[in-house]
Amino acid sequence: MSEYRVRVATGSFLGSGTWDKVSVSLVGAAGESPALRLDNFGKDFRRGAEEDFEVTAPQDVGEVLLLRVHKAPLVLPRPLGPLAPDAWFCRWFQVTPPGGAPLHFPCYQWLEGEDSLVLRPGAAKVIWQDSHPLLLAQRQAEIKERQQKYRWSEFFPGIPRCLDAENLKELDPNLRYSVSKEVAQKSLLVYPNIALALKALLTSQRPWRSLDEIQQTFIFPKSPTSEYTFEHWQEDAFFAYQFLNGSNPVLIRRCRCLPENFPVTDAMVAPVLGPGTSLQAELESGSLYLVDHAILSGLHPRAIDGQPQFTAAPLTLLYQCPDGTLLPLAIQLLQMPGPDNPIFLPSDTADDWLLAKTWVRHSDFLVHEMFTHLLLTHFEVETFSLSLLRQLPMCHPIFKLLLPHFRYTFHINILARTGLFAPGKLIDQTVSLGRVGCLELMAKGLETVTYRSLCLPHQLADRDVHDLCQYYYRDDALQIWAAIESFVSDIVGIYYPDDSAVSRDSELQAWVMENFQEGFLSRVSSGVPSALDSCTGLIEYLTMIIFNCSAQHSAVNSGQFEFSAWMPNTPTTMRLPPPAAKGQADLVASLPKVNTTCHALVLFWGVSHETEDTRRLGTYPDQHFTEEAPKQSIVAFQSRLAQISHDIQERNQGLVLPYTYLDPAVVENSVTV
Repeated sequence: MSEYRVRVATGSFLGSGTWDKVSVSLVGAAGESPALRLDNFGKDFRRGAEEDFEVTAPQDVGEVLLLRVHKAPLVLPRPLGPLAPDAWFCRWFQVTPPGGAPLHFPCYQWLEGEDSLVLRPGAAKVIWQDSHPLLLAQRQAEIKERQQKYRWSEFFPGIPRCLDAENLKELDPNLRYSVSKEVAQKSLLVYPNIALALKALLTSQRPWRSLDEIQQTFIFPKSPTSEYTFEHWQEDAFFAYQFLNGSNPVLIRRCRCLPENFPVTDAMVAPVLGPGTSLQAELESGSLYLVDHAILSGLHPRAIDGQPQFTAAPLTLLYQCPDGTLLPLAIQLLQMPGPDNPIFLPSDTADDWLLAKTWVRHSDFLVHEMFTHLLLTHFEVETFSLSLLRQLPMCHPIFKLLLPHFRYTFHINILARTGLFAPGKLIDQTVSLGRVGCLELMAKGLETVTYRSLCLPHQLADRDVHDLCQYYYRDDALQIWAAIESFVSDIVGIYYPDDSAVSRDSELQAWVMENFQEGFLSRVSSGVPSALDSCTGLIEYLTMIIFNCSAQHSAVNSGQFEFSAWMPNTPTTMRLPPPAAKGQADLVASLPKVNTTCHALVLFWGVSHETEDTRRLGTYPDQHFTEEAPKQSIVAFQSRLAQISHDIQERNQGLVLPYTYLDPAVVENSVTV
């Protein structure tokens, strides 16, 4: 007979506790105990509780290697019968053997109905560190079970593959929003829907009559940025500023040579450049920048409410003035130059120039929303997450490192696929390309993705934007990248002593290969690795993933409403074609109709505001790592992020328009909205 003490921690959020019966089996080097019921007087496994139980095994199982957990519905005396099975969220177990030290078993999982699972002590182990047959068999069994449970599916040809779940009902409870978050997320949309409905705007299919009338939709709680946008949206400096610190700060690049299809001349830009210089001189000095929306060429818009919509594929030339201000120099709305595709200039009439800039803002919305945001953060991150579940066991250090950064991503992506992208739903109702065109844009975008473009320092270097003034996205992103890289380097150094340790981690290699195959469709030209053979390569790979599902998502998601609350700054569709000549501008007639505007605003409001149950970058309340070394690395990471946050907040005090989206105090650990 051997007596063991078992301590159990239940989750603290709504619905975590259970009335069901819980028992454990101790699996050791000398055998396995029968199921041992955990039962004290009164109700056990209460929400937020940590409870102790004494259990007696008929024999000593030796060193405890595994813990089998069993949950079954509570059976009441007849005629009441069994209670309906309920869910239980277990945080962790702690098992203290006779005369031994406590063993900690992280769990952080839901068990629903009659369910069971196998847990290991918390120390992270790479596969080549496991030698006991029981532990090796457990790793293999866990991965096999997960591969059967989590399967791949294709949502649309040419974009990353996704989880095979058609709706939230099919989603594993461990991948869903918490009850509090789900309720809060739904509640967030109540106010704007009611407010716009009371004004009879949500169902109105008529065009806007004037810019003044559009102010009727400017009824949401305001912020300094949304107010600033409303007041300055027509100004050239603010138009250019949004390429640096708006929702899509990743397209602008230095222009050393004008594209052949963009025939800008000295005479065109002289009014902005001023005397004593020329177009060629500014190209050579590096003061000119280009934003090219060529990816939109060849895509076909759809009708909304039976009326055709239109898109463009503009080129925008910008100039960094000697004082550091960035200004637009020239805009061509279509890729092929010609007499019916004029180059618009700041010296044109105010109406012509404003309409040209508005067309660029619409094009930037399409590329931002479908490529920079949904494809590169939401859908690629789902690939990394799904392959993690399928290829790495819970005890793997990379699983422990990355799992918090994939929290709730499946839930929000299924909402996108079943809501935004369902035929006739929000995308079809509000976006010029419609759902099919938007998905085709993602597929085109994936063909252009390279590994360098996913790694921030390389992406910035390739765009040659190191000396662009007032580029706060670049400055803050680089600081966060460096902090993540340092943290990841610590973790990799703990578990991988040399390059060969990376090469011979078969589970890691299977994960990397599956990411390459399912997330990048085995496109070798992307440069995305299909295998890793060094610690340096692994550190960069993991840093890239954590950065893109936390800081990068915050940068391209959190400002959507603030830059779009005033619709003319970010129209989601255009109802007239790009002007074929100057002097034909009709901005208001080109903008989305009333109901289209309002549906888009509700969406932007919902995705730009956080709700309950958020976890900031570097916050790990679920303690998957139990060893002291990774715990110290987490503390160091948090300290560095706190310093970055302090520096950003101090800088922002001196800015007319503060840049807040990459303040670690507001960046979430994962893609959750």
